[in-house]
Amino acid sequence: MSEQPLETIEIETAPNPAASIIWMHGLGADGKDFAPLADEIDLPIAVRYIFPHAPMMPVSINGGYVMRAWYDINDAALRREDETGVRASQKSVEALLAREKSRGIAANRVVLAGFSQGGAIALHTGLRQSERLAGVMALSTYLPLADKLAAEANPANRELQVFMAHGTADPMIPFARARASRELLLRQGYALEWREYRMEHAVCPQEIADIGAWLARVLG
Repeated sequence: MSEQPLETIEIETAPNPAASIIWMHGLGADGKDFAPLADEIDLPIAVRYIFPHAPMMPVSINGGYVMRAWYDINDAALRREDETGVRASQKSVEALLAREKSRGIAANRVVLAGFSQGGAIALHTGLRQSERLAGVMALSTYLPLADKLAAEANPANRELQVFMAHGTADPMIPFARARASRELLLRQGYALEWREYRMEHAVCPQEIADIGAWLARVLG
């Protein structure tokens, strides 16, 4: 995976943003995928949305076809995890966090968000940060490297606000896998808000409304 800084799309809802939302797309998509939501979500403060493009890489489950991905996937059951790829994407997202800090946005005013693979990276990265974040939003996803979380989680984000949402008919990331991640996080004491919807691997209007309400609470 490339060590070059991630290319991004940035949208500021008003001048002088007071918070940032770094929102990672899913496998095979790009930063444009969720950019339209910046106009749909009404927040009480000016926000900088950052939609990074994942690196191009061969994905094993798709026959080695090169596409945008945050890490490799070997099998549909997600049994063999690409730890190297997950940790490389963590570093890339941490570089975006550092850039926001250099632009005057403190860590506790940053939300890490993502869908599918992007949500997995948001969860993995957010729980390991040494500075408290505003929150993590993980949509239609699961917690990667779950067996390593207890040893690697940073106490600074032990009370991190986490929003997880999933479709009950998701054929890509089974609903049971997402619920297992939720239960693990709850057992480890995280403040987690859970939502489930009658949908597949997607985002629905009610979910967008729930996302907006949660973001308004955590960013104030």
